[in-house]
Order: sequence, then C-alpha cells, then structure tokens
Amino acid sequence: MTTGTACTQPGCGGTITDGYCDVCGMAGDAAAASVPSGIPTATVDAPATGIAPPPPVANGTACTQPGCGGKILDGYCDVCGSAADAPAASAPDASPMSSHHEGSVATSSSRVGSAAIGSKRAGSGSGATRRTRAGSQRMRAARLGAGLTVVPPAPPVDAAKAIMANPQVPEEKRSCSKCGNKVGRSIDGKPGRSEGFCPNCGQEFSFTPKLHQGDLVAGQYEVAGALAHGGLGWIYLARDRNVSNRWVVLKGLLNSGDPDALAAAIAEQQFLAQVEHPAIVEIYNFVTHEGAGYIVMEYVGGKSLKEILKDRMRANGGAYNPMPVDQALAYILELLPAFQYLHDLGLVYCDFKPDNMIQVGDAMKLIDMGGVRRIDDQESAIYGTVGYQAPEVAQVGPSVASDIYTIGRTLVVLTMEFRGYQGTYLHSLPPVDSTPLFQQYDSLYHLINKCCAPDAADRFASVDELRTQMLGVLREIVARTRQGTAQTSAASVLFEAPATARPITEWSQLPKLREDTTDPQYGWLSTIGAEDPRRRIKDLDAAPEDTAEVWLARCKAALEMKESAATKSYAGNLLAADPWEWRALWMEGLAAVQQEDWETAKASFNAVYQQVPGELAPKLALAFACEEGGQPEVAEGLYQTCASTDASYVSPAAFGMARVRRDRQDTAGAVAALDLVPTTSRGYTESRQQRAEVLLAGSAQDLTVLDQALRTIEGSSVDPQTRQLYTVRILKEALPVVAKNPPRKGVSIGSVQASEIDVRRGLESALRMLARETNDLDERVDLVNQANAVRNWSLT
Repeated sequence: MTTGTACTQPGCGGTITDGYCDVCGMAGDAAAASVPSGIPTATVDAPATGIAPPPPVANGTACTQPGCGGKILDGYCDVCGSAADAPAASAPDASPMSSHHEGSVATSSSRVGSAAIGSKRAGSGSGATRRTRAGSQRMRAARLGAGLTVVPPAPPVDAAKAIMANPQVPEEKRSCSKCGNKVGRSIDGKPGRSEGFCPNCGQEFSFTPKLHQGDLVAGQYEVAGALAHGGLGWIYLARDRNVSNRWVVLKGLLNSGDPDALAAAIAEQQFLAQVEHPAIVEIYNFVTHEGAGYIVMEYVGGKSLKEILKDRMRANGGAYNPMPVDQALAYILELLPAFQYLHDLGLVYCDFKPDNMIQVGDAMKLIDMGGVRRIDDQESAIYGTVGYQAPEVAQVGPSVASDIYTIGRTLVVLTMEFRGYQGTYLHSLPPVDSTPLFQQYDSLYHLINKCCAPDAADRFASVDELRTQMLGVLREIVARTRQGTAQTSAASVLFEAPATARPITEWSQLPKLREDTTDPQYGWLSTIGAEDPRRRIKDLDAAPEDTAEVWLARCKAALEMKESAATKSYAGNLLAADPWEWRALWMEGLAAVQQEDWETAKASFNAVYQQVPGELAPKLALAFACEEGGQPEVAEGLYQTCASTDASYVSPAAFGMARVRRDRQDTAGAVAALDLVPTTSRGYTESRQQRAEVLLAGSAQDLTVLDQALRTIEGSSVDPQTRQLYTVRILKEALPVVAKNPPRKGVSIGSVQASEIDVRRGLESALRMLARETNDLDERVDLVNQANAVRNWSLT
C-alpha cells in the first residue's frame, strides 16, 4: 500500500506512512478488523454457513440481558453495553459440584446481572454529577491522626516568601561556639557586633550570612536568600540549576573555623547518606564554597510546630494557646516510625523539639539532622536544647532512652504552657495537683511521666513500645469527646479481651496476659498440655531455662490452685530477675484479688497502669479493686474510660459503673449505665434483670418507676419463670399504691393497667403460673394461697 493512502481499519482516520498507519499503527496491508454486529459499515459478505444474519435491532428496543433496564441504541445497550443480538446471560448452574465451573469467583460474577447504579441509573447524557456527602469524609485515608482524629492540613508555604528580608541573629541568641559565653551583645546602648572575638576564650565569631542572593554555589545552586539561623549556622534557600530549578536548602556552619561544627556537619552528611525514610528530610549533596561547607537538602515547604504554636498565640491575643491533645499526639505519632528507623540504624537524633517538626499538608517531616550521631560514638560533640535534653546525656551521652525523653518533653510543650521547663522543671514535671492537663488526662500524664523518668532505665525500652502505648492513649482521649460507648475494638498486643461480658466478681474474669512469642522458652512451653495445674507446675520445674514466660506460667497454675502465696512467690522471683517486669505485678494483683486484699490489688494494678498507660486491662482491674477497696469515685472514672474506648470492655465496665452508682443511691445513673450494655452482648439479658432490680429498689412506690421496671422485664428474653418472679415483686410493690388512689387514665405498670382490679388480676395470674412451674409441693401451696389472697372479690 502506498504512502498517503487512507487506513482501512474501522473507525481509524489515519493515513499510511512508510507502510504503517500514523494513528492506529496497523500495517498498511493488514486486513480490516472485524466489526461487531449492529454497527453500520460497508457491505460484508454473508458467512458461508448458509444461515442469514439476524435482522438489525431497532433503536429503543429493550435490552434482553437479565437485570438490565437499558435500551438498544445504535446496536448496543445504553446501560450494560451488550450487543443487541447477544444471547441473554444464562443463570449459573445451581449445583455446587458442577465440573464446568472453572472460572474464578470474579470471572463468574460477570455472568450475573447487576443492578444499575451511578451514571447507568441516572441515564446516558443526563448531565447528572456525583454528590459529595459529608459522611464520605470518614473514609478519607488521612495520614495524621492514625484514623482516630482529624488534624487540619497545613497549607503549602511559598518558598520565596519564606526568605528573610533582613537576616540577623537576635543579640540574646548570640553565644560563643567554643565556651558558650555571651558575645555580640549591646553595651551602654551601643548595638553588639555581629562579628568579632570572644572576650572570654578568644574564639572568632560571625553571625553575618556568608551567602547572598545570586551567589552560585558549586556551580549548581543559585542562592535566593537566607531562611533562618540554626544551631549550626545559617540556612539558605537556593535553586538547583541542574534539576529542574527545584528549591533546595543549603545549610552552612556557625563559624567556618569551628571544628566541632564542621565535624557535626560532615557527620550529618555521612549519616544521612544511608537514611531513606519518608518522614525524614532528604539529603542531596555536600558541597564547599569559598572555604565553607554546605549540606544540600530537600526543601520542606511547610510549617514547623513552633511556628504553628506562635500562630495560635497570635490568634489568642498573645496568650499561650496549646494544641489540642489529640492533635499533638497525632503529630508525634507520625514521626515515631522515623525515630525507630534511626535507632534501627544505630543512630540517635539527640535534638528533638517543636522547631524540628514540620507539617507538610497531611504529613510530617523530621528536619535539622545536625545533632544525629551513632549510639556508640564517644567522641563527637553532643548537640541538644536546654529543657528538652535528658539529664544523663552530659555524663553518659545520648541514647535511645534520651531520645524518648526529648519526645516526652516536646509533647508537654505542645499541650500546655510549660513554664519553668528550662529552669524550675529542667529535669522534672510539674506536680499533678497544680497541672490541669495532667488532672484531666491521667493516661497522658503516665505516658509523659514514663518518657521523662529521671532514670533512663525507667523509660520506654523502644520507640515502638512508646508508639503502641501512645496510640492507646490517643484512642482513649478521642473517645472522651464522643457521645455514647465505643463501637469498635482494637486488639492489644499485651492483653486478651475481657473474659466476660457480665459483671466482674473474681480474678479469673479479668483480661488475661497474652503470651510473649519472642520468649526463648515459648516453643517449649507449648509442649506442656497438662490440664491439672499441679501436674503443670511439676512439668514447669523441668524447664530448660527460667524465663519470664516460665515464671508467668507458674503464676497462672498457682492461681488456678487458689494458692495465692505461691503466686506471689513466683512473681517475686520474676521481679528479682527483672525489676522492670510489670507482668509480675499483674500476677501479684490477681493473687491479691483472690485473697480480697484490695490495698495490695490497687497498688499492683496501678503500677501496671503506669507502665502501660495505653492499655485498658489495667484500668478495668484497678477499677474493680477500687470499687471493692473503698474508692468508688476512682472506680467509676476508670469504668467510664473503659466503656467509652473499646467495645469489648463496654459490658463489664457498664456493670461496674452501675454497681458504684447503685451503692450511692443514684438510681437514674445506675439505669443509664446498664443501658450501655449493647443488645448483642451476652450480658444483655442480665443487664435487663439488674435494671429492673435497680428500678424496683429505688422506686419508692412510684408507679412510673415501677412501670419502667416491669417493661424492662417484659421486653427482655428472660425465661418465663424469672419473668413471673419479677412481675410478682413489681406488682406487689404497686398494689398498695393503686389501692389508695383512684385509677388514672393512661397509666399502667408494664402491660397491666394501674387500677387495683387489674393489678390484683395480674398478680394473681403471675402467682398461679409460678405455682404451676414449681416442683416443690409446699412452695406450690404457698403460691396458690398468695394468689387466692390477692384475687379480686366476686359475687359468686
């Protein structure tokens, strides 16, 4: 076929060039592709089968496909798209064993009709657009907040507008890089020098930017201006001429002659060459210019949390306006994986604070890696910030524990006005009694307190451990802002769900510890299957090694034998081997509950709570111990926390709340607590019985309350005998009231009208039904006598 000839492929308007179509790419001599039936084309010879082709289907004819309500338009259905002459899809074979079902479930579903939705339902060409519902936001996959809370995204920052118009270092921030002495300060009204020598040690200082707009660094980076002055010197914004003129950041040194600063800068570049994490600023290059070194890094166009705090303060008329606790936790949580990543590489961050956290849209970035060093580095200069740095760093150097300390201090600064954090409370936290934040959020306090423990060994062992507990605390805090009880559950890696959905009355109903699958003896323990606890104890004595799980297994067996003293002995041995093993305290608490030693139980469970503040199991156990141990107000608050945070805790916590309120004669409060038990719970029927009991006890012969009590029983699934027992008790309470008062229209007690005749009739009926159910002859006679005594008088 010659060049310039029209392409013969159906629907193609191209021309043949050098033997191929310049539109569809088909060869010029390729046969025209077959055209689906129903589309008007040039005349095509009939097939050689001798069967005439089907007549064309007229536009507007109903589609023959099952479940489709479309119409044929130009040979095809305007809804399902099937050809007009396509055979109707056959129904799937009803036999599950049919051998011809070789397709996958996904493939087979194409053989089933589908109801019209979206544009198919709206109609072709209708112009209808999809509506956006507010509720669809709950399905938005936000990064910040872990799906638990919503953090407003930070708007992008125009890089050019971030440049300082007059780059200067404030005098109060000018210090000698060698001895820390104040330099460049005003004297007798004369402004301080920005360059000179330290009067104390003679070290040269300079706070003047060395790069200016238009400077070309390393023949590649065109400087736009200064962005800020950090701990290691000036930070500049530049354009990368070699890579699409992208914005980059050049980080210089405080003084080019400062060996520590130079070493830190080089170390940063070396460390970050191996760091690749989406939450950590990326390092591109390391260059020199006129004798000075610069690190070239990613420009992060967002706002630091320090800037966000300043914005909140300005909007609040100059008064400190801390972040909402849930948002602060969300910010920190987003960066914790970056910390764990660094620690896994054998690096520590050292200088975490609000200045070094930048929000970019719906994500966070960890910046300013100048203080990063290897955990085993004993020589490099240590960088940190007063008020954030752990107390032991000066003596033993930075560590994972000291990084966790800075995380805790940062969280405090974000969530409250932390006065004295660089002075009075340099290495401590303000008292709970004088800190509303800690009083309001008990779990948050314990989380921060463990992060900032004076002894590094008392802090979280890893950032992953901290993250697990912080997620639990966030879940709890968010739940407090919502009405009603929790609708979802989050599995704990440390505890199983509560063993009962009914009222907790003994130690075995409290949540159980999950086994630690990383324990060296976990595999060996799985071979012990003796059900008899005494036999199990004997088997455990043959353990190859007395690990934590072995001691805990002994504790469990001793509890089953009701040998509380043995349980405490085993737990004591575990604590002697590892004084930080809080699971041993959990076992001691269970043994104390078994002995009804409530003071010991409270102390043990409270210690566990402080060690794992994001877990609900210790809160539930502590609530039970406080309820039985004379601190009902503490118990009620803990029960409320459990019920609002996790669906699997709602029922046992609701029963506990009801007991506390019932004991203080709060009938309405107890009823409200019992109403929290969901209808799907195994404890729902019991909650109805307890609800009736509470109403009956607090009725004071009020017919309205008695009506609620009887309706509660009538609407529940209690067995017939129990139903009649409650009916008798409630109607007996109502009888003297209706006997003294005339009938009132519309007033009833359950399904019984509130008149003496009706109440007597209902009471008699219930008593006789009970008499028929009992097998005890004396009891039957007594019930019949009671029925006869309350029956209405008759004339016959």
